[in-house]
Amino acid sequence: MISQFLESLRRLGAPERKESATAGLALVHMTGQPSWTPRNYGALAREGYAANPIAFRCVRAIADASASIPLVLFEGEEELSEHPLLHLLTRPNPLQAGQDLLGTVYGHLQIAGNAYLEAVTGGDEVKELYALRPDRMKVVPGARGWPEGFEYAVGGRSHRFKMEGETSPILHLKTFNPTDDHYGHSAIEAAAPAIDIYNQGGAWLKALLDNAARPSGALVYRGVSGAPNLTADQFERLKAELQENYQGAKNAGRPLLLEGGLEWQALSFSPSDLQFLDARNGAAREIALAFGVPPMLLGIPGDNTYSNYREANLAFWRTTVIPLVHRTLEALTHWLGPRFGEGLRLGIDLDGVEALTVEREALWNRVEAASFLTRNEKRAAVGYGADGGEDQTPRDQPVQAPVSEPLRAVE
Repeated sequence: MISQFLESLRRLGAPERKESATAGLALVHMTGQPSWTPRNYGALAREGYAANPIAFRCVRAIADASASIPLVLFEGEEELSEHPLLHLLTRPNPLQAGQDLLGTVYGHLQIAGNAYLEAVTGGDEVKELYALRPDRMKVVPGARGWPEGFEYAVGGRSHRFKMEGETSPILHLKTFNPTDDHYGHSAIEAAAPAIDIYNQGGAWLKALLDNAARPSGALVYRGVSGAPNLTADQFERLKAELQENYQGAKNAGRPLLLEGGLEWQALSFSPSDLQFLDARNGAAREIALAFGVPPMLLGIPGDNTYSNYREANLAFWRTTVIPLVHRTLEALTHWLGPRFGEGLRLGIDLDGVEALTVEREALWNRVEAASFLTRNEKRAAVGYGADGGEDQTPRDQPVQAPVSEPLRAVE
């Protein structure tokens, strides 16, 4: 009886645990051990970013545009102009401003598919934020399949960040990866074949310039004095003279002086050589496609998807930049919001994005033309609250934006 009573007390006092039914099946054999990233981040950074101008420009365009969007903070429906969370995101650490930190995060997401932020606390408050390199960070899976910590290693030394109850000192941002439980799949990985084609094409052009930018040719030895072939010494001397006197930009245009028995036979470009530049431009468009950057913005010839540059730029912001920033701000709100108070929500000030000016003008024109709306209804349609005055303005009278207030897009 006593044992049954104690068992009943234990059941009543046990906290309710909610978890996925498949959590215990995920990576049980890796419990407590770092899960290593399945790719070579160094190679992606060197070949895909540092050595490829198209991928480099795509990463910089996305990171710079995303980091430049002004942020706003809401508490419920009220917008806050001053708050410790806003101050933290504006000056996250002594070495970086807010745009620098977020630009680093967005760049890591494009190259590695993963980005990590560390929250440095003082007491119970978050004092600083730092972006950590994704190639040095490893996820430590727990018994339920979810990460129980993160391990950061530099120069043979490592530090393990542990989950602190329901919070974590590390925010792990990642892109969707259908084949990995813990790491994202970057755009630069998807573009890797096209990046290789583009880089190898550049190497081919460099080799062509090193050979005086001439079509391939052959020196044909016809044989003199009964000697059908060149001797080994003659062959090596001829090869050395060609490399010394006729290859490279400094020797471009120098006439070739041939001795008896030697004839120059030029080889014309093959059809594959003639299609080489088209293939390289095609690879550049594939790289831009993987990143979500319209090729027109990169100056790639042969792309007429958009009728003008303005439409391409608007598509870039609407389909690539703004969704990326929205996902990032949702993650930051979920991670940092509870530490600064309840009901906080980070959002985007779309009126601060110059590229969306055309959309704002179209919105105002539609609202002004809506004669069935009252003044306050028009203000609400463009993101403003009621002005407190009488709402008896003639319905066909256009509403002008207050000079002292910026245009505010609807959240």
